[in-house]
Amino acid sequence: MKILIVGLGSMGKRRIRCLKALGISDIYGFDLRKDRTEEVSKLYGVGVFNDFNEAFDKIGPDALIISVPPQYHIIYIKTAIEKGIHFFVEASVVDDGMKAAIDKINKMKIVAAPSATMMFHPAIKLINKIVKDGELGQISNILLHVGQYLPDWHAYEKVSDYYVSNPATGGGREIVPFELTWFTMVFGYPKRVSGNYRKTIEIVGAEKIEDTYNCLLDYGDHLSVVTVDVVSRFATRRLVINGSEKQLYWAWEENCIKIYDPKKGAWENRDYQMISAQQGYNSNIGENMYIEEIADFLSAIKGEKKYINTMEGDYDVLQLLYKVEEADKAGKYINV
Repeated sequence: MKILIVGLGSMGKRRIRCLKALGISDIYGFDLRKDRTEEVSKLYGVGVFNDFNEAFDKIGPDALIISVPPQYHIIYIKTAIEKGIHFFVEASVVDDGMKAAIDKINKMKIVAAPSATMMFHPAIKLINKIVKDGELGQISNILLHVGQYLPDWHAYEKVSDYYVSNPATGGGREIVPFELTWFTMVFGYPKRVSGNYRKTIEIVGAEKIEDTYNCLLDYGDHLSVVTVDVVSRFATRRLVINGSEKQLYWAWEENCIKIYDPKKGAWENRDYQMISAQQGYNSNIGENMYIEEIADFLSAIKGEKKYINTMEGDYDVLQLLYKVEEADKAGKYINV
């Protein structure tokens, strides 16, 4: 299987590592920047190109992994559709052209795989099972806070030098659908949404983006609050699920899920294991979930299983983000 990585920034390099970990050797990379292609060639020993058409013509790839900034995803999605080849694409925040692309994909026999990274996190897999098994009882409310400090994302470059400084693809805005992808897979879609989003502090290079989003999700029989920010000086992911039978608490730095059982009057720890993070990344961002995600994509190409996410699902999650923004401007709830 010949795979062309489109975009050789942080995520493109990660996807090369994923493929190598899975025993794939026929890997190629494309990026417009020569410094990136030279770096990737030296680090990973893969064939590299600075011209996409040349790369495509010479390689004849079976699949693309699209790891360019979100605003350019659709360019290469369209190419994959035109060429009739499988593609994986990183988390989206822009839906331009997506609807038309979905219509075409649905008439084809290609695997279109939008990222769903967190569904492969061992904690989320465990939480999903606990929720689906009904162990917590009737869910009352869910509180999720995900916070990071934007300058920590790419310590090797300025915030202003890449897509997180663009209002349309800003760091805070991008993480909302990233989180809502797994959240809706575990808990489903709300009936209506509200919320607010703001620029709250000054971050050099991020002058034009909103850094904090509060999403209020009304499910009818329970309520959820999802807060995402890029101002947290300590990288945080905390989840509380209050059920009629038990309470679940997760803080990702503890490497365990905690369940409080009132009948026992005690907390139970359910441990999980993360593969070590790549150097330069937060210790809680293990490589295993990225490797498993690409493995799922490759399995789908081989016809062994369906990929965990769909382009329709990706599109629907983006609409939740847009409705939260609309709700803030209108000062009301918006039906989903």
